[in-house]
Amino acid sequence: MHKYGINDLQHDLEPWPFDNPASDYRILRGKPRASGRLDYGANDGSHRLGIWSCTEGAFECTELGDELQTIIRGRLTLTRVGGETISCGPGDSIFTRKGERVIWDISEDVTKVFFTDLN
Repeated sequence: MHKYGINDLQHDLEPWPFDNPASDYRILRGKPRASGRLDYGANDGSHRLGIWSCTEGAFECTELGDELQTIIRGRLTLTRVGGETISCGPGDSIFTRKGERVIWDISEDVTKVFFTDLN
C-alpha cells in the first residue's frame, strides 16, 4: 500500500480512458481526461481503494459498485439521472450505488480518494 501526503496524491497516476463498456460512458461536454491509481484491491475483485483525477468536462456513466468518495481538490456537480443534483468541492464526500446512472460535470479539475465495493 502506498502512503502519501496531501501534496503527493497525484503521484503515480496512470491514464484511465473512458472505454469500459460496463460503465457505458458518454462524453457530454469538453474532453475530460481521467487518471488513477489503485492503492488496494482485493484479489477476488470484490473491492478497491485508490485515487482518481479528472480534467474539466462532463460525462455520464453507470457506477460499477457502491462507492464512497471524498473530493480532495477541484469542483464538480454530480447529477443522479432521474434524481438529485449535488455540488461538491474539497472535503465533501459522495456515495454512489452500484448500477446508478450519474452525470459528472467537472468545472475545476478534480482529485478524489475512493473506496468501491464491487459485490
